[in-house]
Amino acid sequence: MAPSVAPLARSVLNAVLPVRCMACGTTVTDEGALCATCWDTLRFLGPPACACCGYPFEYEAPEQSLCAACVRGLPHYDRARAVFAYDDASRSLILSFKHADHTHQAPAFGRWLARAGNELLCDVDLIVPVPLHRWRLLSRRYNQSALLAQALGREAGKPVAVDLMTRRRRTQPQGRMSRSARIRNVRAAFAVRDSWQERLQESRILLLDDVLTTGATVEECARVLKRGGAASVDVLTLARVIRPQT
Repeated sequence: MAPSVAPLARSVLNAVLPVRCMACGTTVTDEGALCATCWDTLRFLGPPACACCGYPFEYEAPEQSLCAACVRGLPHYDRARAVFAYDDASRSLILSFKHADHTHQAPAFGRWLARAGNELLCDVDLIVPVPLHRWRLLSRRYNQSALLAQALGREAGKPVAVDLMTRRRRTQPQGRMSRSARIRNVRAAFAVRDSWQERLQESRILLLDDVLTTGATVEECARVLKRGGAASVDVLTLARVIRPQT
């Protein structure tokens, strides 16, 4: 479409099909945006936070401080960051993207991920999504983590390796599992494809997923990637569950 025609066409389209808030459906001015009310309900994450896993602190702390969980034992990944907390305000936004075919939200999420993961993107060689098992991909028709990775790659100008990892067996849904059960559920579930083995060597990987809950899935993926030759593995997610740490 010619540059002079595009704005007019967009105005006509917006008049016929008004742009809607991604969360509540209220009319907004820009595509891929939230209304002011929905924006204010989201808990966006940032400093002060654990230097390793990104868990938010409720108080100011030195830049390299670790949370209690990371002090007890560091995860297999190097750093993790997330855009916002997974809670009542963000749940419908995530679930509609993940299960209700709201794939048009991916470009907006890519922009948010680029901002939240700015410090991680400086060091990355490849963006890699957490894979779905082939049967789950067939039933869902798309891998939400792969869509996020591709959107982030376009936004940040970084290469994306959608098929670098494979899920070798179909794991059980983890929604109601404890952390220990999740660890058992994903153990030996992932592998690096032979075609990517050479490229993986000494690469700095940014692992993409939609939600970080206990970290069992991304930790298993990070373990497999490092065993396969990755120099480092950072994790970036759209949301993360925030629970009181003991």
